[in-house]
This record gives sequence, C-alpha cells and structure tokens, in this order.
Amino acid sequence: MFKKKNWSVYVTKHSFALDLEEGVFTWNNPKRIALSLKQSAENSLRRKTTPFQSAMSMLNFYINRAGEKLPEEKKTILEKAKIELRKAFKK
Repeated sequence: MFKKKNWSVYVTKHSFALDLEEGVFTWNNPKRIALSLKQSAENSLRRKTTPFQSAMSMLNFYINRAGEKLPEEKKTILEKAKIELRKAFKK
C-alpha cells in the first residue's frame, strides 16, 4: 500500500474526504488553490464536517506534514491560500 514514512503523501493523494485536483498544492496562485479546495469540499459526499472545515483541514494537513521541507516561498503561498479560503467561504 504505502511506506510508513510516506503516509502523508498517500493521504494527500487518496483522501477519502475530498477529491483534490491534481497538483493543487503545487500551484502558485493562492486564490486558485482556495477555490479548488472549496469546490472539492462542497462537492464531497464523504466529508464529516462543513465544507469550510474540510477544506481548511486539508490545507493545514499539507502544510503541517511538509514541515521544514516546505520552502518558505511555498509556505507563504499556502498561508495566503488560507486567507483566500476564508474569503471564499465568507469567514
């Protein structure tokens, strides 16, 4: 299935809660990332919480699992995606 050290990659690619667009976390446009996560969360029939919470959880999961390996530039983009996600959900 997957190696223990790569479980976060597996979860990101095979999330049961959300069907993510290919490469969503590699994009350089925070608004595009946020809107994609919003759409995935709203379209999911398997999520266990609100669309906003599901989308934000997946974004936080990715940031946290990448940890120190996440380049500062990419972390900045993903942190801005959080802001855009809040705007998209009017939070």
